[in-house]
Parts: sequence; C-alpha cells; structure tokens
Amino acid sequence: MTIKMNKIPIYFMPGLAANPLIFSKIKLDEALFEVFYLEWEIPNAKESLNDYAKRIALNIKEENPVLIGVSFGGILVQEIAKHISVRKLIIISSLKTDLEFPRRLKLIKITRLYKLVPIGLLLKFIKLIELVSGEKMKQRMQLYEKFLSVRDSRYLKWAFDKVLLWNCTEINEDLIHIHGDKDQMFPVKNIKNCIVVEGGTHVMVFTKYRWFNANLANIILEGNSNPEASG
Repeated sequence: MTIKMNKIPIYFMPGLAANPLIFSKIKLDEALFEVFYLEWEIPNAKESLNDYAKRIALNIKEENPVLIGVSFGGILVQEIAKHISVRKLIIISSLKTDLEFPRRLKLIKITRLYKLVPIGLLLKFIKLIELVSGEKMKQRMQLYEKFLSVRDSRYLKWAFDKVLLWNCTEINEDLIHIHGDKDQMFPVKNIKNCIVVEGGTHVMVFTKYRWFNANLANIILEGNSNPEASG
C-alpha cells in the first residue's frame, strides 16, 4: 500500500514591480514542497492595500500555505495573512512594521516628496544609468530590467504610495524575517528579531540563492531558527 505524502504549498511574492523570475535560482525539494508564484496585478482606482491583498489572496488555491514575500511583497503577504490561514509567514529584505523604515524614507513619507517625481522619469532613469555606467553596472541594470517587468504607471504610483504610507504596529507572532546585513534600502540596524544573512543585499533572494537553497527548507519545516548566516 502506497501512502501519499501531502506536499507543503509555498507561495512566493516578488518585490515592488518585480516578476517571479527573481526566485528562479531557489530550489526546494519537490517531494516535500509544491511551489507557486504570485504576481502583481494592476490596482483598481483608489484600491486600498487591504482590498488589494484580498484580491491577490483569491489566487491562493491551496489551504494553509506558506507565504514568502520579498520587500514590498513581504508587506503584501503580511496583509494577505490577515485574511487567510497560513502555515508559515516568511518575509525577506522587508519590514515587519513601519517603525523599521529608515530615517530617509520616513522623511519622504512625511513630506510626500515622492509625489513630485514623474513615474516616467524613474523608468527612464534605468536606461540612462545603463548608457553612462561601466560594464559591471550595465550588466546589473540589464538584470534589474529583466526582473522589474511591471512598468504600468498606475501600479507604480499606487505601489510607492502604499509602501511609504504603510502603517503597521502589530507584528504577526509567527512571522519569520530574513534580512541581509548589506541591505541599503532597509538597513539592518533598523530591523529587529531577524535571521541575518552575511553579505546579503536587498536583492539577496537572487544573489544569495545558495544560502536560501541550503537553509530555506529547514526554516519552513522547523521555524525561526538561526542557521549559519553566510554564503
């Protein structure tokens, strides 16, 4: 008699404007896990983050999944977890509360300066850097362009607004936070109670894939442990 083992469903949510290719190098045991990828959808007019989270949650068909979100995707999976039961909630290169925002982003939030920058200008800035920078920077920007595929201005305006105006003071008790010590977007000095990855930047989910391949399965199965934070 063969006993069928139920696989643990894992849903990955990429960061702001990114697509699931950012997770392409992360490999989990297919005998234990079934992996799904969530994607950004264009928000409705004046749609709240809470309502958006409910809408994205409709794409989650498996019961009691593990949710893993990167950066703004980490914020979104926290909001999704308010509406569905989850086995585990893991955020990477993200924030557990708006108190973890760095000072410069708090200033931008207070002054609303980000509303003065045209979205089209931000998109053109990527191309400009590629033209004037050295070869290493060109390759990096080409890589970013591959991952940052959501270019709709409605989405980008909405996303910047929802990130900067996110208010959260209550932390999910079961949340697991993985953060790099070289993250410039959200410096680790502002982050409390996290698994620190040595040399990890804001895009470490791609650049430090070996660390995730070595440790992520154990973190999912065993909980908020502190594996060897290197590699």
